[in-house]
Amino acid sequence: MMRVALVNTNRIKPPISPIGLEYVAEALSAAGHRVEILDLCWEEDHGEAIERFFGERDFDLVGVTLRNTDDCAYTSGCSFLPEFADIVRRIRSSTDAPVVLGGVGFSVMPEHVLEISGAELGIWGDGEMAIVLLAERIEKGEDWRDVPNLIYRDGGAWRRNPPLLFPLADLPPMSRSWVDNPRYFREGGQLGFETKRGCTGRCIYCADPLAKGRVVRLRPPSSVADELERLIDMGIDHLHTCDSEFNIPYEHAVEVCRELERRGLGGRIRWYAYCSPRPFDRELARAMRRAGCVGINFGVDSGDEGMLKRLKRDFSPEDLIEVARICREERIAVMFDLLLGAPGETEGSVRRTVELMRKAEPDRVGVAVGVRIYPGTELAGMLGVEQEGDGPTFFLEPSIADRIFDLLDELIGGDERFFFFDPSRPDRNYNYNANELLAEAIRRGYRGAYWDILRRIASDPAFKRQVA
Repeated sequence: MMRVALVNTNRIKPPISPIGLEYVAEALSAAGHRVEILDLCWEEDHGEAIERFFGERDFDLVGVTLRNTDDCAYTSGCSFLPEFADIVRRIRSSTDAPVVLGGVGFSVMPEHVLEISGAELGIWGDGEMAIVLLAERIEKGEDWRDVPNLIYRDGGAWRRNPPLLFPLADLPPMSRSWVDNPRYFREGGQLGFETKRGCTGRCIYCADPLAKGRVVRLRPPSSVADELERLIDMGIDHLHTCDSEFNIPYEHAVEVCRELERRGLGGRIRWYAYCSPRPFDRELARAMRRAGCVGINFGVDSGDEGMLKRLKRDFSPEDLIEVARICREERIAVMFDLLLGAPGETEGSVRRTVELMRKAEPDRVGVAVGVRIYPGTELAGMLGVEQEGDGPTFFLEPSIADRIFDLLDELIGGDERFFFFDPSRPDRNYNYNANELLAEAIRRGYRGAYWDILRRIASDPAFKRQVA
C-alpha cells in the first residue's frame, strides 16, 4: 500500500469542486492505496498549509492538479501559472516523495507547465489508471518509464508516452466524499459531474481534444445516476455537466436522461449542460427537462456563416435560431457564448452575429473578444505559435482590433441580455474568476450555473437594492 497525497491548487472564487481529483482519489483507493487530500482552495496561506501538511506526515507519492492555466480573458490576461509554480516548488521542498502533475489545465500544455514549475513528472489526459499504474510500479521498485500518459525528462528532452484510453465503465463507483462538497456547494452554488470524456470536434482553437482526447468515451448512465444520488444525499441539488458536449453522442445523452427520470431524480435536482447546437431537437430537450435540466450553454462562437466555417463549426446560423426556440418552448434557459475576433472577423461579421443573437432571442449571450491560442491547436499552427509564452497568448483580428469594443457598444447598447468576459464591466461581467457580484449572490442563496445566477439577479429588484 502506498501513501499518496493529492493536492488541489485551484483557489479561484467562487470555489469549484475538484471533480477530477476526486475521481483520481477514488481510483487509487480502490486499488488499495491510502489517499489524503490537501485542498488549498480553503487555505488563506497556501505556503503555510503545505508546510504544515507535509511536515506532519510522510508520503510515497504526491499528485498535484492544475485545473486552468488562466481565466481565458483577453481583457484581463490573468494567468494562474505563477502561483501554481510556487505551490509545486514549495511541495517539492517539503517532501522527498516523487511529485507528479496532472489535471485538465496541465494536459493542455504539459511540457511548459513542467518547465516553469521545476517538476519532473506529469500525467496528461486521463489520470485515474495512469497514476494507479505509476504507484504500483514505484511500490514494487519496478521501472515506471513506460506508464501510459506519463511525461518525464529523458536526457535533455521531455518524453510523452502514448495515452491509455480506458473504458469509463472501468472506473470505480464515485462516492464524492474526498473533499468538502457540501461547503463547495454552499460557497460555489453548484457542483460538476461527468457523463462522458473526449471530443470529436474540429474547432480550430479548442484545447479540449488536447486535454481529453478525440475519442469519446461514455460512462454508464447507471453510474452517473448513482453519483448524483450520493450528491443529493449530501444536500447538493444544483449541478453542471463537465462534458465537452453533453449531446454528443446524441443517443447516450438520451439514455442518461432516461435513467435520471426513471429514478425520479428529475424533480429532485436542477442541472445545466454544455451542448452543441447540432445534434439537438425537441425530443432531446424534453428528455433533458424531464431529467431535471433547466439550462443549456451553447458555445456558438458566431452568428455569421462565414466565421462558423472558418472556425470549423458544424452548424449554421439557422440552427441557433431553432435550438433557442425549442429550449424556450420546453422551459430550458439558454446561454449562447460568442468568441469574436478570430482570423477573418470583420465589422460585417460582428454585425451579423449580433443581429442573429437578437433574432434567436436566447436568455443570455456571453461576449468574449480575442481568441486564446493554445499550443498544439490548429489555430496555433496557422499563426505559428509553437509554445506558450510568459503569459496567456491571444489573437484579435488586426483589421477590427481598434474598433471592436466601440462597435460592440454601438450594436449592443444597454441590452442586458449580453454579458461580457471583461472585469472592467462589473455589472455585466461573466468572468467568473473573482466575480464579487456572483459571490454575493451565492452567499444570499442563489444556486445554479453562474451565467444563470447572473441572469436571475438582473431581474431581482430586492437583490439590487441589497447590494447597492
